Amino acid sequence: MATTERIIEGLPEDIQKLLQTYAKEVKGAFGEQLEGLLIYGSAARGEYLPGRSNLNLMLLVTGYDAATLKRYEPVHRRWSKEGVITPLFLTDQEIKTSSALFPLEYLEIQEHHRVLGGRDPFVGFHVDTGRVRDAVMQGLAGHVVRLRQRFVEAGGANDAVLILLPLAVTSVVPLLRGIQRLRGWPVLTASDAVIKDVADRVQVDLQGVHDALMLKRGIISPGPSEVPRVFDRYLQAATTLAEVVRRWAGSSPCG
Repeated sequence: MATTERIIEGLPEDIQKLLQTYAKEVKGAFGEQLEGLLIYGSAARGEYLPGRSNLNLMLLVTGYDAATLKRYEPVHRRWSKEGVITPLFLTDQEIKTSSALFPLEYLEIQEHHRVLGGRDPFVGFHVDTGRVRDAVMQGLAGHVVRLRQRFVEAGGANDAVLILLPLAVTSVVPLLRGIQRLRGWPVLTASDAVIKDVADRVQVDLQGVHDALMLKRGIISPGPSEVPRVFDRYLQAATTLAEVVRRWAGSSPCG
């Protein structure tokens, strides 16, 4: 895999240099078994928040076994401290055959990624969207269940909620884009625009979701007495939205 110094618009210069160094180290670790290196998520969508966002990577490999995967261990040991989370390790064949199982995830990556080295497996690639409805329904229902579970695990502590809600909104926004796909609406990029669009069209109060996004961005900082109310608004919004989508599925085809 050839590595070049790719520039990603909107990323700070220090993050650009970090990614360039990271790409060289990954190439050194995997050699010819590495066919491509992609970054996706907030860094590719123009929503990267220094000190708050992770860097999401995909490694396109020719194959893998325990020995091959273990080559990443020293890379992980160094770069996890820099916000680089453990990447996806995928072969070209897996990408082609598994999009039907994970349509929302693959659509998100296909539409918002940049190549740091090697080839782009998404050129000319078609994501099988036959299960988008099921993916949205399952995703929203599971999101609500996990949200309650994590809250209980943390004992409802305010400091834990302030960590939980930014993580929750990060996972729910792709599901909101899934609703846009499901209904045939324009699929928006910016998270705040997605939240507003779905709220307006579905006529559901998503203020709690918007609050979580503002919390993630560091724009709001609720006091101790307000944190439980912010959590309740988010939980109510997520629960109501999951029920709306469930009713859609029960009444008529949604795409």
